[in-house]
Amino acid sequence: MVKQGLNSPASNVSPDVTIYRSPLLDRPGAVAAAGVDAAVPAHFGDPFREQRRLAGGNAKVDLSHREVVRISGPDRLNWLHSLATQHLESLPPHEATTALFLSPQGRVEHALYAIDDGESFWAHVEPGTAAGLIKFLDSMRFMMRVEVADVTSDYAVVWDSGQSDAGTDDLARVSDRGRETFVPRADLDGFIGDAPAGIWAYEALRIAAHQPRFGFESDERTIPHELGWIGTAVHLDKGCYRGQETVARVHTLGRPPRRLAMLHLDGSAEHLPPHGSEVTADGRAVGYVGSVARHYELGTIALAVLKRNVPIDADLVADGVPATQEVIVDPEVGLHVRPTSAGASVVRR
Repeated sequence: MVKQGLNSPASNVSPDVTIYRSPLLDRPGAVAAAGVDAAVPAHFGDPFREQRRLAGGNAKVDLSHREVVRISGPDRLNWLHSLATQHLESLPPHEATTALFLSPQGRVEHALYAIDDGESFWAHVEPGTAAGLIKFLDSMRFMMRVEVADVTSDYAVVWDSGQSDAGTDDLARVSDRGRETFVPRADLDGFIGDAPAGIWAYEALRIAAHQPRFGFESDERTIPHELGWIGTAVHLDKGCYRGQETVARVHTLGRPPRRLAMLHLDGSAEHLPPHGSEVTADGRAVGYVGSVARHYELGTIALAVLKRNVPIDADLVADGVPATQEVIVDPEVGLHVRPTSAGASVVRR
């Protein structure tokens, strides 16, 4: 355990956080990751093999550097429902949910991946962001019967594809993408067992699944529409919450300023464009790289945030590496767009 400043692309990172070094870094062949992920293994010597095993349900990933926040008390779900973008007041026990907290201008300030076990609401967040989240929640507590606690020192997060058998007593968030289990930190090494995969493998599968990561694909200007969070992390038929006016306006009128895309990069390049690298089209800056990885089937891929009006067939360059794009967020997304049976879209005028 080390207390130090954290070099992270994530927004709202505390300048002085406690980093819990993973015990898996002491295993033979373990190579530490870098930046915000430095406290966990990047790989154990064979990243592509680890990806295949992970995709097939035969490995687990140590995400113990992510922070865990627990919210207890009888008013917790109604209270969170009033603050978050997600519909939470009737959340069934053990149902996975993703929620955002927005600024008054509708910009994303926090992203939570959570479940409620019937007594407490458990969420994991990016390393270094729990303190800011708790400070915000405490400022909004008023007379509500809730308790907010950082329990990162006691619990760690482990990810797998969801294809393996889960223990009946596991506190797990199970979604279409996989399973995140909240594990007592003392049991982390044994829970992962003899088939670990590094976070490089996890990130490659995440990018291929078009899943944005807070602080990597998002920045201080991000609104939910740009990253495809409408529907998955934003419920459009709930009551008021901070930032809702922006969400409703952009959803009604469409055309958010930027959009998430996946880049297929030239695999012959010797380097991977780092986070924040400029993406250009015809020599003009049109966006930035969020996350990048080498995928065992797709080759070198990245998630990038591009200006909305960049043509979907434009030839792009990311930090000197030629790239083509795969559309994730439709440039015309919004209620003014009417899908057609052929899969195209018609803009309502």
